[in-house]
Amino acid sequence: MDLLAGVREICLGFPEVTERLSHGTPTWFVRGKSTFVTLHETGHHKNEFPHLWCAAPAGAQEELIAATPERFFRPPYVGHRGWLGVRLDGDVDWTEIAELCEDAYRLIAPKRLVAELDAR
Repeated sequence: MDLLAGVREICLGFPEVTERLSHGTPTWFVRGKSTFVTLHETGHHKNEFPHLWCAAPAGAQEELIAATPERFFRPPYVGHRGWLGVRLDGDVDWTEIAELCEDAYRLIAPKRLVAELDAR
């Protein structure tokens, strides 16, 4: 599956999500203002491989990087806030990407939208 199409399908499936370019790259927002996922299809800065950045629950960044450092990394700019970098070169596990994107959405979205997602 095409990376942009795959991430787009996942993220736009959540309540009140919009997509637009932010700093020249596809980014998904809750209610048009709060970012939860950004896709860097051709890399970004020194990370010259396709990847995404996603909001992550407290401790998840450190845990995932320690367990699988070849797959996960601390992204620039947002890594200090606990965000997670996920490599998308090689075989992409779309189930895992969907779970990471949903976790990011749940972290950023208001409780009412999370409840709407749960009701689906």
